[in-house]
Amino acid sequence: MGALVSMPGDEQFQDLAEKTGFSLEQIGILHKRFQQLSHGEPTLRRENLSSIPDLSCNPIRSQIVQAFFDRRNFRQNGEGCVQEIGFEEFLTVMSHFRPPGLHLTQEERAALRREKLRFLFNMHDTDNDGTITLDEYRHVVEELLSRSGALGKETAKGIADAAMLEVASMSVGHMEPDEFYEGITFEHFLKILNNVEIETKMHIRFLNMDTPTLCK
Repeated sequence: MGALVSMPGDEQFQDLAEKTGFSLEQIGILHKRFQQLSHGEPTLRRENLSSIPDLSCNPIRSQIVQAFFDRRNFRQNGEGCVQEIGFEEFLTVMSHFRPPGLHLTQEERAALRREKLRFLFNMHDTDNDGTITLDEYRHVVEELLSRSGALGKETAKGIADAAMLEVASMSVGHMEPDEFYEGITFEHFLKILNNVEIETKMHIRFLNMDTPTLCK
């Protein structure tokens, strides 16, 4: 039997609310979900998330799970990965999936969008070097396409290569055939997704909070 996770007090909840933007009610719900996932332990490990049934068939499961253990997503300017996380780190990562509030200023909304896109960028920059390389991009595309059963690995690879060349042309302009594109930087990533509405689309279905409060 694992050690029980102690329930944060009101003052600690309030501090977490200020850091993450979640309401006290939402934090209470997420704390219960954390306890369920950790089986009463004070920390979560990768296997706790990897074993979630709704996540098991997701073609980018490994990237989603890894995002919870990536120090870049803890809002502490950290680098590298950890082997386990506590409730505050779990809540901080979850806060990247919060929809924007109704009364944000234009500057606040822009900052929120940039933060969400940075999170997505980190998820695909798997080697933490500041660029999404062709190999990293190809891996995601291959998984998304070949795991569906509709395309083979070679076909998926060809699509990924062609898509990466298109991304390169969007990011840095015309390229000669012998030029080498090192990969997508974060600034390129922002340019590529300039017209994509991402603020309300990021969510994690597998957590299944069973409450409308997380959508407010």
